[in-house]
Amino acid sequence: MPLLEHALDIVPSYAVRETPIFLLATAGVRLLPDIQRKELLKQICAYTRTRSQFLLPDCDLHIQAIAGETEGLYGWIAANYLVGGFDAPEAHNHGKGHHTYGFLDMGGASAQIAFAPNATEAQKHANDLKLLRLRSIDGRESEYRVFVTTWLGFGVNEARRRYVASLVQSSGGNNTSELPDPCLPAGLKTTLEGVVLLDAATLPAEEPYLLGIGKFDECLRATYPLLDKDAPCKDAPCLLHGVHVPAIDFDVNHFIGISEYWHTTHEIFETGYKDKAHDFNTYQQRVNSFCQQEWALIQAGIADHKWGNQVDEQKAYEACFKASWLINILHNGIGIPRVGVEDTASSDHNGTREVTKQGREKGFLEPFQAVNKIKHTEVSWTLGKMVLYAASQVRPLDEDSLPVGFGSNEPGIPLDFQYPTGATHPLIADSSHSNLEDESEGEQIHNTLFNSDSQRRIPGLLMFLFIVLIAFFYLCGRDRRSRLYRNILGSPGRTQSLLASRVPFLSRWNKGSYERVLEDGEGLEDPSDLQLGDIQVDDSEQERAQAAGWDSPRKKARAGIMDQEVMDRSGLVVRTESRERLALHNGRKSRTGSPARLKANLTALVEQ
Repeated sequence: MPLLEHALDIVPSYAVRETPIFLLATAGVRLLPDIQRKELLKQICAYTRTRSQFLLPDCDLHIQAIAGETEGLYGWIAANYLVGGFDAPEAHNHGKGHHTYGFLDMGGASAQIAFAPNATEAQKHANDLKLLRLRSIDGRESEYRVFVTTWLGFGVNEARRRYVASLVQSSGGNNTSELPDPCLPAGLKTTLEGVVLLDAATLPAEEPYLLGIGKFDECLRATYPLLDKDAPCKDAPCLLHGVHVPAIDFDVNHFIGISEYWHTTHEIFETGYKDKAHDFNTYQQRVNSFCQQEWALIQAGIADHKWGNQVDEQKAYEACFKASWLINILHNGIGIPRVGVEDTASSDHNGTREVTKQGREKGFLEPFQAVNKIKHTEVSWTLGKMVLYAASQVRPLDEDSLPVGFGSNEPGIPLDFQYPTGATHPLIADSSHSNLEDESEGEQIHNTLFNSDSQRRIPGLLMFLFIVLIAFFYLCGRDRRSRLYRNILGSPGRTQSLLASRVPFLSRWNKGSYERVLEDGEGLEDPSDLQLGDIQVDDSEQERAQAAGWDSPRKKARAGIMDQEVMDRSGLVVRTESRERLALHNGRKSRTGSPARLKANLTALVEQ
């Protein structure tokens, strides 16, 4: 609800219904089991449709868990958009015809890398690249070939979980209750889940706990194996966990790091220092100094807001592990050069200040720079999603222009091409999303009728019941409909005619049924319509008809008709037998099988 309220505060009320809303989940939701993930996204969609009027035509496209590669590509778009590499490539010439920046992102569960390799690597690994097509505000199109990959489980929280599991495993399972942890400040005690303990005696005797020893050098060595650099590499070259990554040319590939790359390097280890930029040597010195402190001194610094108002105990005791993980990822994993080591070792001036000065002159041309904002705008992959969608709304210069989006590095529109709306290639969308749309519409109807607190719930429920009654009425069969009709409205007459004139689909009963017209002639304007003509009947036939129990036809007087020729009995027999054959063909039992008629027929035969 806070997200929706925030959006409603920005989007004008008259534009809400025309503004599409996207809610995209990342690695935290990707880690959930399929059933939980689908149910979560379904509930989010129902909630969003109930609580807002934003444009949400298809839940499967607008509310989904996106792949890590997609998240990384969105971040790459956002960073280059804010730096200005798309609009003015000549102002960002890094050499070798390169003008874009690499992108690094790390959250709690995953880490992403996205960059455009140099020309040699791009040609060598063309099948591993993503084709990205954008359109600028003037309708000009541009294409980029970007390598994107993700490491699920390499975010700081998942890395910490794997690290603690390795500590427990290294203890040998000998029921050791105290596990020394070099990545925690000295004297700090926590549970395996990271809950700070005032006294280890509060835990059950068999449950282990972590005891901080504050040795950052050991922490770096202990977290290095988590990079899994020894994993088999099926498609060389690889960086981490056996995942293929083309060779990075740091002469032209300059990386911008966001999220944990920024928070871990700046929240504690920048605040309180007048120098702002990051270089490896100065950063590691500050981390060493912080992590070797006793936990009691760190608590006192938190109380005095030594590291700002945003730093609490949790951020303080997590800082040492996060710093060691970040250094290993950047320099031992990805291979970012350790900028500043040589300068600070051979110079009397502050290395951080020197790097800051060079950074102002070079812009973002260092091999790595952690940022939070560029041009007063926060860098986030969500911005990249919006830029891509906005680019798709620009009218192209040429009607034959290719659409905005991304997919495999193939000419034209690849089969896995994804449009900014989230839809895939039309050939695939026609066969797959039709079923998804039907399912989402059915779920929407169900939620509106039974789960919604909307004001339209009661009228919708009544309409639903009315439709069910009509369906039941037509399914119950013609005979049952006729009986039900007579029981409700009585014998057909004036009421029936009046109802038929008001309800068209009931009008056919106003004409009478086929059997009744043939049997007694009701509903006819002229009885002569049923006249069969003169038929000669001898006395023997007349006697047999009377013996069979058949009455002579009655004369029916009508206004303005004085004399009517009465049907003879022979004609009545012919008429009845024809009717019985029709009834038999229609699947109903003939009246000739009744006991009374069978007895009469036998009597006539005996007399003959």
